[in-house]
Amino acid sequence: MAAWGQNPSRLAVSATPAALRIRPHREAILQVKVYGNVPDGEKTKEVRLRQAGWSVEVVSPRGGWVSKPFRFQGTDTEPFYDPATGLAGSLFRQLSGQFTVKDAIVYHAPETPGRYTVEFRLGELRTAAEIVVDAAAPGPEEPAEKWTFGPERPMADPYRQLAEHYAPYVAQETWFDWRADAICRVDYDNDWDGGNNWDNLGAGSTQAYVYYAAIESQSHWFLIYNFFHARDYSDNCVAGTCHENDNEGVIVAVRKDGSALGRIEAMETLAHNNIYSYTAGDAGIRGGAHNVDGPLLLHNGSHPVVFLEAGGHGALGAGDKKSFFDGNNFDWKQNTGITYVYKGAAERPRHGVDREVGYELLPIYHHWWARATRESNGEERLLSAFYRYTPAGGRPGMRAETVAGSFYGVKHGRDKAKPFWGWHDVATQRRKILATGQWGADPAYGFSQNLRFPADRPVSTEYVFNPYLDVGGPEPAFVAVERNVVGQASGAGPAATASGSAPAKGSCTVEVVVDGTVGISLSGGRPVYEVLVGAPEREVSQQCTGAVSRYYSPQYRVEKVRGRGEVRLVDPAAGRIEIRDPARGADTYRFTLYWETAN
Repeated sequence: MAAWGQNPSRLAVSATPAALRIRPHREAILQVKVYGNVPDGEKTKEVRLRQAGWSVEVVSPRGGWVSKPFRFQGTDTEPFYDPATGLAGSLFRQLSGQFTVKDAIVYHAPETPGRYTVEFRLGELRTAAEIVVDAAAPGPEEPAEKWTFGPERPMADPYRQLAEHYAPYVAQETWFDWRADAICRVDYDNDWDGGNNWDNLGAGSTQAYVYYAAIESQSHWFLIYNFFHARDYSDNCVAGTCHENDNEGVIVAVRKDGSALGRIEAMETLAHNNIYSYTAGDAGIRGGAHNVDGPLLLHNGSHPVVFLEAGGHGALGAGDKKSFFDGNNFDWKQNTGITYVYKGAAERPRHGVDREVGYELLPIYHHWWARATRESNGEERLLSAFYRYTPAGGRPGMRAETVAGSFYGVKHGRDKAKPFWGWHDVATQRRKILATGQWGADPAYGFSQNLRFPADRPVSTEYVFNPYLDVGGPEPAFVAVERNVVGQASGAGPAATASGSAPAKGSCTVEVVVDGTVGISLSGGRPVYEVLVGAPEREVSQQCTGAVSRYYSPQYRVEKVRGRGEVRLVDPAAGRIEIRDPARGADTYRFTLYWETAN
């Protein structure tokens, strides 16, 4: 396509570094320039055209990767030719889509040294750049990160196993600043101040974390995963296109089918205030307020595959046609990216095309929620924009009178990133189906409106456990959050803590018929059974005095009342019990599980 009637005649490439000799897994910036000839009196002259429409490819086998195009971010001393002048010319440039030309890409070198060729094409025009990958090549050192976070302190959470079992496989696209695309923790710079996260990129840790929350209704577990980034960035930061902090995410709906971990049925994602829906093929779910946008693709049978775009970090299912990651073949369709998997450890990406980097899960409830419900946070500036939650459909309100709707941020756009209880969907908000925050805070209701479940398998909107809404029952305790910083620059501040709460205790007395070996755990104040050996169990009765205080490491003990076999506590941290019946035939067991928390 010619620019304003000028015919392109030549392509050229400029590079940073200019010599194009880089180390393995390092980067080079390649800027493509388009030239054409224009009349100049009786002669012609060659000028640089403001031209889009070119393509790029690494033509050497296993020769590296190239990012999606962007507007060159360095100093560009060669002007574009512009035949249009005045207002008409300015409007023409905007309407033609060539007001901002994306003229550069990032080349990521492979691990193997060698010579590799990258080719640019525009119509019949061709030009190429040869890159030498050499371990001895000169170049700047990688930015030195000031902090390393050690292992998280274990916390007793009966939903943790569910959160781990369904933890997403994350395909994060990368662009011209891959560290801004790396998922991280909100205190990646070792403080709770959201107003310095933009500036601390490079010094803050790129260790990988995903935040999670669990909510349970009578029919489903809803697992919420949040992906935090220090920057939402663009190659052209005009009003609203960039901002400090970014938090998008997904909600996974898992049907309680009698097994310990249930069956995943659907996932909804958020991208730029729009919800997208994905369903398991055998779930029989159809579109409601939202259409079904594609199949729910899984890694290793239970981990939803999620694509996060570069720059703005909107989340989509990998089964979406707009995803640049192929969730069937587990490879990139185009562009560059990092993939993350849950390993229970926070690993660092080595570069912008790293694969299967391990991440750790952090519970939202006591990392964020304690700060979200009090307007006076002392010197902390993590959350901001307090608002009153007003749900649609006559649904329950929040426990807190007001709640922070945004992360505190000041660079480029103020307070733009939102925790899940501040998210909104433009379509359902406009139709007054879901209010601001309702999709995340009231996910059972959100899924019941967005999708149509089979009549014989509806979504129950009655909650067994939802610590964010005022749905009855005791409020779970807050637990102190202590950062384990094992590498820290001199002068860094102390680790922050969340507030404590009152002790809680309770018990469950259960009578059950067992023929073999059965595992038992509590979920929302009632037993969940897993048959390990033998015949299915048959519950006779159960009586619980309340729900387990899920967020403050309960102490458990079990007391057997009757039964010929063994009743023992096999996991004291989670309150998991096993009954082992030694003889042929069934026997009736009765036991009481006690728990207590204390500050």
